[in-house]
Amino acid sequence: VQLQASGGGLVEAGGSLRLSCAASGRIFSRSAISWFRQAPGKEREFVASLSWSTSSTYYRDSVKGRFTIAKDSAENTVYLQMNSLKPDDTAVYYCAYDRNFDPRTRYDWRLYFSWGQGTLVTVSS
Repeated sequence: VQLQASGGGLVEAGGSLRLSCAASGRIFSRSAISWFRQAPGKEREFVASLSWSTSSTYYRDSVKGRFTIAKDSAENTVYLQMNSLKPDDTAVYYCAYDRNFDPRTRYDWRLYFSWGQGTLVTVSS
């Protein structure tokens, strides 16, 4: 599976952005697509996951209620709707594919099989 991320940009605090992750290739039923982010000087961190077969979703605590992950199965695309953005959300956002997803290990970026190229989100105060 190859992933193409898009949708980043510059937004003021309180604003919204929608990121897209278009997947090409066969998506296995036990898989998931997740979003991670990495801010300058910080480690990559988990943001959200979506199980492809069940559509179950998972979020890091700091984005719950503000971000929504969803999919369009017909288009093989996963979206991350980000509302009420804060300066702390500023980072490069990556989508990633885990073909044998276990929700218990969703935080471990090393388990993800393939990655999109990253899209920069900048939130100004």
